[in-house]
Amino acid sequence: MIELLILFELSRKVLTMYGVSKEIRNSFSVLTTPSYGTIKPALTRLEAGGFVKTQKTMSSGGRPSTYYSITKEGVNELKRLITEPPLDNPIQFLPMARIKLACADVLDNGEQLKLFMLLKSKAESILIDTENMISSKELSFYPRMVFDNLVCEYKNFITLVEGFEHAGSRK
Repeated sequence: MIELLILFELSRKVLTMYGVSKEIRNSFSVLTTPSYGTIKPALTRLEAGGFVKTQKTMSSGGRPSTYYSITKEGVNELKRLITEPPLDNPIQFLPMARIKLACADVLDNGEQLKLFMLLKSKAESILIDTENMISSKELSFYPRMVFDNLVCEYKNFITLVEGFEHAGSRK
């Protein structure tokens, strides 16, 4: 996920590591807030993979600064990360799916529609599994409330994706 966030921010502008962190926080703080300890090794991996390039300069205060920019391969990797199939773990699905939707504007219309279908299908599958579990088990008050809330979250997510599908089909 961190690589996706970094590449997304670098697709918008050239940034220092501090700038990457700041932009991720500005754009995604309600979904995630990665630390420098997460960002720095991810930038190193992205550079080693040829997805990011660096340029070292001296700041006006005489301190060295490293600027990161996305490469053509990085743009392709960003698109791959956004459109890759979602994780099977339901607890990780919604946060990651929301991040992918927030980054979908880097995709062309066809890629967006494919992403929307993929995420909607997985969300519907998890929703059905959750509804089946609720109906097949005798649940006490608190678990029932938690799972009922989860059903609402998935229904809301599916409605969001359907809105994106509808908007995308009109472009």
